[in-house]
Amino acid sequence: MLLERSWTDTSMLSRYKSYRGKRPPEDPLPIGIRQNTRWRPRHILRPATKSVKEYLGSPADDAWCTFRKAYLALLAERFRNDRTPFDQFAQPATDNNVLIGRSCPTKASPRADRCHTFLALEFMEGKHPALRVESPGIHD
Repeated sequence: MLLERSWTDTSMLSRYKSYRGKRPPEDPLPIGIRQNTRWRPRHILRPATKSVKEYLGSPADDAWCTFRKAYLALLAERFRNDRTPFDQFAQPATDNNVLIGRSCPTKASPRADRCHTFLALEFMEGKHPALRVESPGIHD
């Protein structure tokens, strides 16, 4: 279950809002190990570029369902082929805050709950149930 927790708590896997340009003073960076999992870097949780572009081109309900299904299938395939990178990503969250960056909500994707990071946390929680997982910013 995704829980709301304080940034001062330790040992969790969560997400944080990343910005282009200067970070607003009212939203300081959380303490922890930050990971960029967007579609451009080569992170194990990155979504497929084509899927992201298709969803952002038309972020309606049916497009989200298509993206969600494709992204979770991609993660499952990666995990099935080699779970080691997932385990390596999860391991630091047993002793530290590990945070994956998100840009949503944005103009192209205005709903924070329609973000690959939300799905990535859900996936990781299912594969590593001992992790404490939270997803702040779902309703911002």
